[in-house]
Amino acid sequence: MSAETDAAQHDEKLAALLGELTDRLRRSEPPRFDEMLREHPECAADLQELWGAVQLAEGLAQAPSASRVLNSPVDDVTQTLSLRRQDSLVAPTEQRIGDYQVVAELGRGGMGVVYRAEQISLPRTVALKMLLDGDLASPANLARFRAEAQAVAGLDHPHIVPVYEVGEQLGRPYFSMKYIEGTTLARRLADGPMPARDAAALLADVARAVDYAHQRGVLHRDLKPSNILIDLDGKAHVTDFGLAKRFEEDAGLTRSGAILGTPSYMAPEQAAGNRGQVGPASDVYSLGTILYAMLTGRPPFQAASPVDTVLLVLEQEPLPPRMVNALADRDLEMIALKCLQKPPELRYATAADLADDLEAYLAGESISARSGAFSEVIARMFREKHQATVLENWGLLWMWHSLALLVICLLTSIMQWRGVTSPWPYAVLWTLGLGAWATVFWKLRHRSGPVTLIERQVAHVWAGSMASITMLFVVEVILGLPVLTLSPVLAISSGMVFLVKAGMLSGAFYLQSLALFLTAAVMAWLQARGWRVDIMLFGIVSAASFFLPGLKYHRQRLRGLRGPN
Repeated sequence: MSAETDAAQHDEKLAALLGELTDRLRRSEPPRFDEMLREHPECAADLQELWGAVQLAEGLAQAPSASRVLNSPVDDVTQTLSLRRQDSLVAPTEQRIGDYQVVAELGRGGMGVVYRAEQISLPRTVALKMLLDGDLASPANLARFRAEAQAVAGLDHPHIVPVYEVGEQLGRPYFSMKYIEGTTLARRLADGPMPARDAAALLADVARAVDYAHQRGVLHRDLKPSNILIDLDGKAHVTDFGLAKRFEEDAGLTRSGAILGTPSYMAPEQAAGNRGQVGPASDVYSLGTILYAMLTGRPPFQAASPVDTVLLVLEQEPLPPRMVNALADRDLEMIALKCLQKPPELRYATAADLADDLEAYLAGESISARSGAFSEVIARMFREKHQATVLENWGLLWMWHSLALLVICLLTSIMQWRGVTSPWPYAVLWTLGLGAWATVFWKLRHRSGPVTLIERQVAHVWAGSMASITMLFVVEVILGLPVLTLSPVLAISSGMVFLVKAGMLSGAFYLQSLALFLTAAVMAWLQARGWRVDIMLFGIVSAASFFLPGLKYHRQRLRGLRGPN
């Protein structure tokens, strides 16, 4: 059976599995995502990559106002999409819910609706939140709603909207919160960017509140301008913990591969679904997106659809704020960009560190985002790029490639030791032999799923190195040099390939590049002394350069297939 037929069958099977998952989603049934990964390991990587985007697209399929939402730079996508549920079973105004008399609707989100209500027994004005779908809510939404109430009930901070009471009426849960009279940051940003000092002061308070929640084990996971209330005194209050999660939580709510949050304001690891490790650094990233919007009037990433926005979050770097708004403050730009680093370890370690930098800015002191500490420079240089996850598809193949290199170098050394001086046997081995293996390698990669753009770029670099190997023999013949005189150039060519990979995929490949460049010098030194072991040395070093990262990414792929413990 041809590789093209195998690839077609793979795509058909993948489409069928995605269709089955989508049907379950439409029926509000558990998707059994982890179970499907175990049953179909050959499709697991593609399912993990595509399922989150499919869920997001499915959620938008019934939303007529989606295009209008995305034209608004700071509006809340999920909030507007929920307007299609106007006929949901929620509390009408003037209805009594427990100890509360509903007065007016304040707003709606992706899961809940908030009313202004009067508490009868005290009396006082409160914000009353109920599930948007009422008693028709799915078990997952019920669980998230209760998780929000539990998360906020344990938080007591001046910049977090407190929960007063949690209750239930006719099977429909609700909870009451402090009523904040004022506006939201989203409405404020609809008028354009904020003054620099106002933005820094407001976000510093928000960052302190988020750090307070983190210290008590609560992640927000949906920080955005519409979830920050501004009272009449200009003070910020964090609200809507609907996607909140405790650090130690072993919840099935987040193990389905779903993308939870608002695309323009979510961290890359959050946008990656169950392939990402969401933690406090994810909230720090979201705070950076809010600061970016305060400086520019728009989030760092927005596209024609939420799915395209997710792809931008995963793949692209944000434009510096001063390229969007020339009047944006330089120091605040640096703070925002530090928050928006794709590797979590390059962001602020905590939300408190972010608040410290914002307060240092307000005090006219130097900020740590400009420090450029040597350790940060090294970490940035050797960090793994966000595209490096594609190497999980190459791990096992690189391990086989290391064996192929060892075999070719061993055969080359045997011919050299036996006194073969004609260049043609070597040329055939290194061009036809290595070329045949490259063809097999590429066919095997195609069978494991669709090939991404970054993989094609790496393959082109590899093909260029193979062409340079062929030209070595041609140059030796033209110059009349003994065969393999230019063999140290093999290590230089291979080192250049790893240098390119370091810039595109992972800074760790700088080590392989350096090792191969040093190997070229040692090969030349050995050759000058008549020791014909230089090719074997190249084989060992180059094989190790492929085998070790191959083993790492193969194990990483297996862990992803097994899922969380």
